[in-house]
Amino acid sequence: MDKFSAVKKKFEKYGGILKTSELNQCGLTSRQINDLLAEGLITKIKRGFYELTDYMVREEVVIARLFPESVIFLESALMQYDYTDRIPQMWQIAVDKHTSKSKFNIDYPFIQPFYIKSEYVNIGIDYLVVDNVRVNIYNRDRTICDVLRYEKKLEKEVFNKAIQRYVQDDRKNIRKLYEYGKIMNIEKKIQTYIGVWL
Repeated sequence: MDKFSAVKKKFEKYGGILKTSELNQCGLTSRQINDLLAEGLITKIKRGFYELTDYMVREEVVIARLFPESVIFLESALMQYDYTDRIPQMWQIAVDKHTSKSKFNIDYPFIQPFYIKSEYVNIGIDYLVVDNVRVNIYNRDRTICDVLRYEKKLEKEVFNKAIQRYVQDDRKNIRKLYEYGKIMNIEKKIQTYIGVWL
């Protein structure tokens, strides 16, 4: 099973997940892929995607590999920046509003897609690197703009804590906050909730 050692290395290089085309690049045929599935060495996540069975695949890696155009969003982004103490029950991700909804029908991890207007979806994207995989996430300033835009979807405590922690964060960029706010038409909210603290 020398070939599997090379395949395993490739899995590890991509956070434990490979696409069918990547397995084919390793020299595996459909039959060999099915053999690996039957032996329990790999597991099918969804059509065209497999994970290494004995590898601890991080949830954000699954999201980034299955939905590379998605962006970690709202409460999930707040958690990454330590702007909330609450762990969301689902990964909230932003995707373009024209993306097919059926694409996100997966059993695990639990995701909640938000369909964002095309002109807003690419504003303020940053990324994390998790197990060698690039995971898109909105930066701090864009995340706070989303908190202001989606105020009614957030519990009051989560909303207030996010604003307070952002104001205290040395890494915030107020110029960017106002720049994004202007594009997203929430300048008044920024002035009301954040401007008073500056």
